[in-house]
Amino acid sequence: MITIDEFKKLEIRIGEILSAEKVPDTDKLLRLEVNFGVERRQIISGISEYFPEPGVLVGKKVAFAYNLEPRVIRSLESQGMILAVGGGEEPFALLEAPGASPGARVK
Repeated sequence: MITIDEFKKLEIRIGEILSAEKVPDTDKLLRLEVNFGVERRQIISGISEYFPEPGVLVGKKVAFAYNLEPRVIRSLESQGMILAVGGGEEPFALLEAPGASPGARVK
């Protein structure tokens, strides 16, 4: 278990997906370009199986873990993590916030 203070360190922000494309030579990875209001970031995510047509993600405002250390995945730097529920046996859904502004902090 983590403490409340540890949890409070995580910044969850809304990002608007500007582009989405499959990462070549992978089955699971998508490369997202995301607007967080003050900056754009690249997010690499293993959600391709749920979005065979990545273009459907463009324009969606979704929750992201914003202050994670960047991580290199298949030679691409991922600068955050998209948040979702489900997967596997459960229905998969992104945590969408259609009325929120890019960069808004989830509290």
